[in-house]
Amino acid sequence: MSIHNKKLFLLCLATLAGLFVLQFLLSDYLVLAFTRILILAVFAMGYNVLMGYTGLVSLGHAMFFGAGVYGAGLSSYYLGVSLPVAFLAGILAAIALSFLIGLLALRTQTVSFMIVTLMFSQAAFLLILYFSEFTGGDQGLTLPTSARSFSLFGLEVDMTSDVARYNLALTVFGVVLLGLFAFTQGPVGRLLIAVRENEDRTRMLGFDTYAIKLLAFTVSGGISGVAGALYGLMFGYIGSAFAEFKISIEALLFTLVGGPGTLLGPLVGTGLMTLLIDRLSGLTTAYLIVIGALLVAVTLWFPTGILGTLRDRWLPWLK
Repeated sequence: MSIHNKKLFLLCLATLAGLFVLQFLLSDYLVLAFTRILILAVFAMGYNVLMGYTGLVSLGHAMFFGAGVYGAGLSSYYLGVSLPVAFLAGILAAIALSFLIGLLALRTQTVSFMIVTLMFSQAAFLLILYFSEFTGGDQGLTLPTSARSFSLFGLEVDMTSDVARYNLALTVFGVVLLGLFAFTQGPVGRLLIAVRENEDRTRMLGFDTYAIKLLAFTVSGGISGVAGALYGLMFGYIGSAFAEFKISIEALLFTLVGGPGTLLGPLVGTGLMTLLIDRLSGLTTAYLIVIGALLVAVTLWFPTGILGTLRDRWLPWLK
């Protein structure tokens, strides 16, 4: 099998190797922080499929992250299924929801698309609160300790262990990263970029642009659900905060900072922003002002994100 863009593939492998070694060098606190970063990077990578590669800006991806959280968490909490089954239930819930929402939302464009996705997301958030007796509402539900471990191929995995959580998050991140490499660097990825650059021309060439966008929307929502399901099960808590509007903005922010339309940009953006927020919030309550000023500086120096600017100026293979 020939690999297109071998430099990017080798960089992905080097990144995964570096992340594996990192757990032996960091303190327990930073290992936990990087576990969160890896999961949120998966979320941002899913968002990047839609925004970065297809050119569609959604303001409602929190509902797909929330679908993963609740699909997995409720399955485990009420049905008592094993964690791998609950994880799969969360992913399927997000895929089904994103496909249905995509069927409707993709009939709109640009600003209308943003508003429609935001409306669907807010409706999903309000439904979680309305059925609070079942979902736990804003108080949320805590998964029992007995549901925090599982056996896979004879290997016992304890989700309360920092090391186990980090390696599990890294495994899922690696699978999503390599899967998206194959998805975005192949013919399908080129079609997504064609829609982003000139949808009318792509349609004129005979391609069904609606089907292409629906595929991108469903893949994007499904990967967001992967992140949500993993987050809920890993930390043993599900709550309406995971479906709030700010979760959608965070995915947008992480992608913009790292570089939309670059495979590793979401990881860079998520890592940088998460560590900055964690550090600055411990120093001052006005940390959001500092974050805002830094974002302005990043935008001025890196107009297409950090990796996006590197790609545009020196490294064209970094896409």
